[in-house]
Amino acid sequence: MRNLFIALIWLCVATNSAMAADALPELEIKQLTDDVYLHTSYQVVEGFGLVDSNGLVVVINDAAYIIDTPWSAPDTKKLLAWLEARNLTVKGSVSTHFHEDRTAGIQVLNSKNIPTYASSLTNALLRKANQAQASRAFDNNLWLVEDQIEVFYPGPGHSQDNVVVWLPNQGVLFGGCFIRAGETQSLGNVSDALVSEWPASAEKLMARYKTAQLVVPGHGKVGDVSLLEHTRALASAASKSLQP
Repeated sequence: MRNLFIALIWLCVATNSAMAADALPELEIKQLTDDVYLHTSYQVVEGFGLVDSNGLVVVINDAAYIIDTPWSAPDTKKLLAWLEARNLTVKGSVSTHFHEDRTAGIQVLNSKNIPTYASSLTNALLRKANQAQASRAFDNNLWLVEDQIEVFYPGPGHSQDNVVVWLPNQGVLFGGCFIRAGETQSLGNVSDALVSEWPASAEKLMARYKTAQLVVPGHGKVGDVSLLEHTRALASAASKSLQP
């Protein structure tokens, strides 16, 4: 009986240790510029392991705008609590495409009557996937805040609906999953990608945002404008490999 008791104790310890090892990292929030913050959340993805996901918070006076929600409802609530603690009012969010690493927090924001933005195509894809949709849809390029937050559609790439967000006052370009981090040598998840069109779309970004000082990919480390050429080169190589 004593041996059985000891075995049960060790089983509980081992189980708790495994649970701790499997716990996801906490939501991270890091300042990029005086009024732009990087939020990073995590999920375990089959075939990729533990994956980070980047988004932004843009602060304009006492208002905050979320660029891509964190990767889960709990982390979205944590981000809202962080903003509230700083007396910032969330005036809106924009999701750069329909995948969950960009949209998992939409339902939370909708429940709090925070305006959520996505393209009409993104909303259509969310509806098809039976996921919460943004409360406000746009069909063309969007100025979320006049002359301060631009949402631009470069064309298909990582997905048919991917958009990017440009902050001209700070020289920051948020590329979402359209832009690949410098440390990666692949296009990542291409399950919904239009690889053959990705290089041309990347060239549009290179021409439009060549003055970008910081470029934020959807996953991985923040870089500079060279990430645009890096992405174009990866997409071009991948596109050529698909040709007969």
